[in-house]
Amino acid sequence: MNRRTQIPFQRGTGGSLANQQGSALVIGIFVITVMFLMASALINVLEDADEQVNLEVWGARALAAANSGADSALAQLFPLDASAATCEASSDWDVPNEPGFHGCRVALTCNASVVNTVNHYRITSTATCETGDCTNNNGNCLRVNRQVEVEARD
Repeated sequence: MNRRTQIPFQRGTGGSLANQQGSALVIGIFVITVMFLMASALINVLEDADEQVNLEVWGARALAAANSGADSALAQLFPLDASAATCEASSDWDVPNEPGFHGCRVALTCNASVVNTVNHYRITSTATCETGDCTNNNGNCLRVNRQVEVEARD
């Protein structure tokens, strides 16, 4: 009689079930790490978008303040009673404490020149709007500048 030698049955390369019990833990830690990295990237994107919205809002305020300063200078230059126009060299104008314009300053300059007996005026209105602690450079400051130039003649 031939005797055959019997080879015991082996399962894959993992061996017994007791040797495979830690693999779920490693996969779980990997998934948690990937989710954490995705969440932190999303938070950074949202913070950048929030900062862009703040810059846009404060930029619009500064532009509106600069336009208001230029309008004010034109009203002083050409009064409604048709009196003589006077061009002041420079002046600072604090925006009144109106809603939406707090924290804004406007600097006005006016340059006059005469070309072929015609008076030419150039008004420059520079508005600076800021929020936060801008006196101590601690990084908690948002400052936006906008400049408007207007040319007029009479």
